[in-house]
Parts: sequence; structure tokens; C-alpha cells
Amino acid sequence: MKNQITALIADERGNIFDVPGVEGVGRIGENFFKLKPEDLIKLPDSADLMFLPERQAIGFKRGEFIQLKGRAVSAILPQGYTRTHLPAFKKNPNAQILPLYGYTAVVLYKDELYAAALYTDENFKWNPQNFNTRELRKYIRRVKKDLPDNRIVAQVAKCSLEWHCLTAQNLFYRRWECGVPTSPVCNANCLGCISLQAAECCPSPQSRINFKPTAEEIAAVGIYHLTHAPEGIISFGQGCEGEPSLQAENICAAIEKIRAATKRGQININTNAGFTAGIKKIVDAGLNSMRVSIISANAENYQRYYRAGYKLDAVKNSIRYALDKNIHVSLNMLYMPGFNDRTSELAAWKNFLTELPVQMIQIRNLNYDPDEFFATMPLDKDFLGTKNFLRELQKTFPTLKIGNFSHYINRD
Repeated sequence: MKNQITALIADERGNIFDVPGVEGVGRIGENFFKLKPEDLIKLPDSADLMFLPERQAIGFKRGEFIQLKGRAVSAILPQGYTRTHLPAFKKNPNAQILPLYGYTAVVLYKDELYAAALYTDENFKWNPQNFNTRELRKYIRRVKKDLPDNRIVAQVAKCSLEWHCLTAQNLFYRRWECGVPTSPVCNANCLGCISLQAAECCPSPQSRINFKPTAEEIAAVGIYHLTHAPEGIISFGQGCEGEPSLQAENICAAIEKIRAATKRGQININTNAGFTAGIKKIVDAGLNSMRVSIISANAENYQRYYRAGYKLDAVKNSIRYALDKNIHVSLNMLYMPGFNDRTSELAAWKNFLTELPVQMIQIRNLNYDPDEFFATMPLDKDFLGTKNFLRELQKTFPTLKIGNFSHYINRD
């Protein structure tokens, strides 16, 4: 039936098939749900499909959830989309942990592929069609010529070509937000860290820098980008590094040099905000905006994920200081359906945001194996669903912007 929401499976070679007569299923937390039309959007053109090894797909037929004879299939969404349901599957015994991607339920509906997701932010600046163009290598050569022997330039060139990092590529395209990695070390040990993982876990999708850039190297890249780029942003705290505030001395010295050369653009830090002393120095040096990585406003659940050498109270102290200094503060909320949208988590968020009225929440699909994640977090079946969670946040805090990206701040 054309209007039936139909399950998908993959064979051993990765070929994907629909399963006529079996309805598509999504997962929230540890619970399966038959997907409805209102749960779905057309699969974005720049999304990818991926089958899940050692995991059998789950479908719905004759009133019950059934295990299918085929591997589960997932969508990997581009930036600007927030998933509402995870893929439904049954993990085989001794299955390996999944690679670090944001797995989303995908089905066949009206003879097209649909994903269980919401469109949550304008994504032109992050549309993959604007990146990895045939001119990229030429542009990399240009910047290497303009900034010879700069280790940051060499690093982001590698990030651009090997890992296709979009903020890295923006340096070479001379536009928008540009990543400036600064720190080879971190004060947290996140479950889903994308630059450093234990050998028994899954491979990191990229490797962490192994050097500490000088203030001169940082400033050279910052001046170059902010001088050339329309709506230019330089951001400390990238996927290929640890915690940037641990390099506060060099960052502060670099900001001084940058602002002596140009007043253009925006200086941003992406941070866990756990090192309050470093954050205060960077704020005072001339920071414009701060995006704080956070998964929970509950101190115990926060620590279960970050496994950090600091406490959530330190993060709150850093945010409070930044807000008091008129810094634009966003929260980078790592999002897993069935966790963040729990009623207990929502209550904690309401207290947090009342105490610390940040300007924006950026929802970020958490790239981590759902089974491993929920094995770490305490069980709780009382959740609202993603739409209701976001709607309740917006209702309670009507001036709070909810999206997915750092936006350019017009400071004039």
C-alpha cells in the first residue's frame, strides 16, 4: 500500500529493501513505537543511509513488534535536522559498539524515503552542497601560501580533506564560521568524544591535535579569517581538540593581537565550561560568544556522560560569569530521544534556564550507540517526546532561540 509506513531492511552487502506488509517502527529510549505520518519528514537530499551491523530490524505486523530477517537501516541526517526516533533493532549477542553517528529511524512512505525528524534550523551555511567543491584544494594552497608554516592551517587542511569538517573548510573558502583548534588536552572523558576514544570502544571519526599552538599562530589565523570572511566567526573548541579553555593564556594573548588588528567579526568558544578560571580570562580578553556543551541539567546524569574532573556547578559558574559580562551564550544540547525529553530532565532544565537565562539552545543529535548510552543512564520510561519537549521549553522561555547552529551576532 502506497500510504503505508513500511519497514526497511538491509542485506549483508548493504542493499536496502522495503518489507511489504510490515509497518515501520522507531525507538524512543528503550521503547518501540509504530511510526505515524506526523512523525515523519521526507529524507533530506544530503542525508546518508547506513545499515547497522549485527542488529536485526524490528517491524510491526498484526498488532505486534516482530524481528525481521534483515539488518536495521538508519538515516544519518545533515545539520539543521533533529531526530525524534532512533532506529528500532534487536542487537545480536556480542555485537560490537556502533561507530559514532547520530542514528535516525527511516522508512518507506508514499514510495519515498522518510525520516523520523524535525527541521529545526535554516541550514544554508551548513548545506553539504556548499562544501567539498573542486576548488577546495586550490583554496587550501592559497591559505598555506598566505600563512606559511602555520600548524593550525596544516591541521584544518587535514580536517578539511580527510574528515570533511565544514568549519575547517570555511577558513579556505573565506566565509562564515571557521574552526581554530588550540588544545591537545581535555578535562572531561565524554562517552561520545569524537577525537579520543578508548581502544575497546569505537574508532573516533577524527584524531586530536598533538601540539599546542602559539598565540602568534592563533592570532594569524584569526586575523586572516575575520579580515576576509563575510559574517566571519572564529571558534575555539573543535572536534579535533580537547578543551580550549585549558589554553586560556595563549587564547587571551591571541585575542589581544586579533583585536589590535581588526574589530571585524565574532570571536567564539565552544567549551564544556568546566574550567571557570580559564573561561573568565577568555571572557575578559574580548570574547563575543560562548557555546557550552551540555547533555543534562541534572548533576548526576551530567557526570555520567562527561566523566569530568569538574562538576556541573563549575559549568554554571562559567555561564553566570559570561552572562554577567554580556556574552552571548548558547547551550549545545547533546540530544538522545528518550533521555533529554524525560519529564525529570525537563524539570531540571526549567530550573537551570530560570537561573541562567542563556540566549539560545542548539540541539545536537548525539553521535553514540543508543544501547551503550542507555546502559549508562538510569532507567526512566516517563518521557514527553521530542516535539513536546521542545514545545514546552519554548512555551516556558518564549525569548529563548532553539535551533542547531551558532548564528552570527550583529554587534553594531
